[in-house]
Amino acid sequence: MRHLSPLTARRRVVGSLAAALLCAAGLAVPAAARDTGDTGDTGDRSVTEAPFTADTKLPGGLALTPPMGFNNWNSTHCRAEFDEAMVKGIADIFVEKGLKDAGYEYVNLDDCWALPQRDADGRLVPDPKRFPNGIKGVADYVHAKGLKLGIYTSAGTKTCNSAGFPGALGHEVSDARQFADWGVDYLKYDNCNNEGVDAKKRYIAMRDALKATGRPIVYSICEWGENKPWEWAADVGHLWRTTGDISDNWSSMLSIMKQNLPLAQHAGPGHWNDPDMLEVGNGGMTDTEYRTHFSMWSIMASPLLIGSDLRKATPETFEIIGNKEVIAVDQDPLGRQGEVLSSEGGRWAVAKEMRDGSRAVALFNETGTAQSIATSAKAVGLPDADGYTLRDLWQHKSYNTAGRISATVPAHGTVLLRVSADDAWAKNPPAVELGLSGAPLVEAGKAATLTSKVTNLGRTPAQKVSATFGGPSGWQIKATSPSTASSLRTGKTLGTSWSVTAPPGTAPGAYDLTLKTAYRSPSGTRAESVLPLTAHVVVAPPAGSSAMGDLPWMSTVNGWGPVEKNTSNGESAAGDGNPITIGGVVYAKGLGVHAESAVEYYTGGSCEKVTALVGVDDEKESKGTVAFEIWADGKKASSTGVLTNADPAQSLSADVTGAQVVRLVVTDGGDDRDSDHADWAEPVLNC
Repeated sequence: MRHLSPLTARRRVVGSLAAALLCAAGLAVPAAARDTGDTGDTGDRSVTEAPFTADTKLPGGLALTPPMGFNNWNSTHCRAEFDEAMVKGIADIFVEKGLKDAGYEYVNLDDCWALPQRDADGRLVPDPKRFPNGIKGVADYVHAKGLKLGIYTSAGTKTCNSAGFPGALGHEVSDARQFADWGVDYLKYDNCNNEGVDAKKRYIAMRDALKATGRPIVYSICEWGENKPWEWAADVGHLWRTTGDISDNWSSMLSIMKQNLPLAQHAGPGHWNDPDMLEVGNGGMTDTEYRTHFSMWSIMASPLLIGSDLRKATPETFEIIGNKEVIAVDQDPLGRQGEVLSSEGGRWAVAKEMRDGSRAVALFNETGTAQSIATSAKAVGLPDADGYTLRDLWQHKSYNTAGRISATVPAHGTVLLRVSADDAWAKNPPAVELGLSGAPLVEAGKAATLTSKVTNLGRTPAQKVSATFGGPSGWQIKATSPSTASSLRTGKTLGTSWSVTAPPGTAPGAYDLTLKTAYRSPSGTRAESVLPLTAHVVVAPPAGSSAMGDLPWMSTVNGWGPVEKNTSNGESAAGDGNPITIGGVVYAKGLGVHAESAVEYYTGGSCEKVTALVGVDDEKESKGTVAFEIWADGKKASSTGVLTNADPAQSLSADVTGAQVVRLVVTDGGDDRDSDHADWAEPVLNC
């Protein structure tokens, strides 16, 4: 007999109450993973299709699951390629590539669709060069595909673009009427040039104007989280931005994710936290990082608005954004946002309750090296059971587990699972965790010893287990202990030592390794697991004191542009920094970074101390809030509090005795990353 945990029991009661409230409001309780609405022409939908109810200030029946679609801004900004042909092309691709069937329905226009001036009657005028058939013509085309059209304006006198396109402040009623007449289904309402008018008043004014049109329009509040809209906007908009704008880099995505994760309690059907649009496919991150981006947005029940130009998208991009099993996590009609279970050392476990009683579980690795990340069926809220079905949503394979939910996750990667306490678990092969002890750091021409581990997580035994290890051409990799086992019971491990040698003269840098295991279930079903790894060919640091700005690093992550050696961060281009300056004092040596930032150095166990003067660079005047940290082999060795531009340089040092890797980290100080230009002035490594 299975016993519900108190958390599960409480949530089931809450879910029943939510269903009752929906019924009381005259709304249908969702019966499928996604309420896609009409599949035909949506251009002339009647008001009764999404009724306004007496006890709500928003149109009912909209955004019961997080909106899915496309927005052009991340890929085009205001450039000329944003035009009618692009919008129609995206609508065509939605249908041709199966994205519409996967749940994507909104094709949204961002800034720059209008002329800079209203007409003589105060009406908005679509740019005739970009949109020769007007917005109505584009809407008709999109609706004919069974899709919906979105549009953009700002809750200010002008939009955010420097060209000064007209905003809707003071024009809410007439602009909303125009949008409705054109057949618009979605409005993104930005926050620029707001004249200091109270945010709630501005966003409520447009809500009421949209409602007065009688047309069901999803209302997206884009005020960047400045006034904590999650605390007041549930009856104002269907979704609200929780952060500033995303950029197409790891640091930006990570920072935004961390700001959005704590807000889980505020999300639900018809009112969603919005951590901004997707960057998948725009080229600034690896495919591993884009899978993390898509996985974490899905487990956070975030809107999924594609931000890349699908006319140029790679097969890998379509594979990521078209993963229906991951999309089902985002679109689950229970409407939970995933909650953080643990995050120690950048090893994140996040769980989301699903309507069928299962749990989606994201094991996310923030760090730059592979990490083992674990939780359990009990911790995610599943009832006691003899075994559980564990479904890998990226590998599309099912396994059984005795209760441990664990994986070795590649750097910046995410393993996304769906775990169920069902009666079918025994038909699946046992889950195994494939891992490696220690970081794969290799000095050219010298043998390094690495140890692989294959651990059976399943309730059933893993049989005929073998491990193999591969690397680049010319590398010598051989097992120095047994690499096979006849059987592994639950919790047992096959450990294998490997001698790994990079050829003499191999250049320092990152190289791909692949660890594999193959095994059989008791019924004879063959299974395998593959773990991609990164080996770093490193150079031992010189003895004595070395300026870290002159040393080679292993890896860097930076929030804006590249890390700069011996200059400030500057802007987005390499080499555009200025002299490092903190509180008016100029420093000749150091590192110029931008939060969120991490710079890793190989120290090989031969160094003792890191010292530096740290602070916010003067190049951003009064802006910027950051905090500095020094890490040694995955453990924080030293840190500052939050520093601002008003603070003088602060001395920071750390004992790194015996560490193989030292990491210099700058965080955003707990707020947005805007203008967080930080300096490691005169950093010295003593070995």
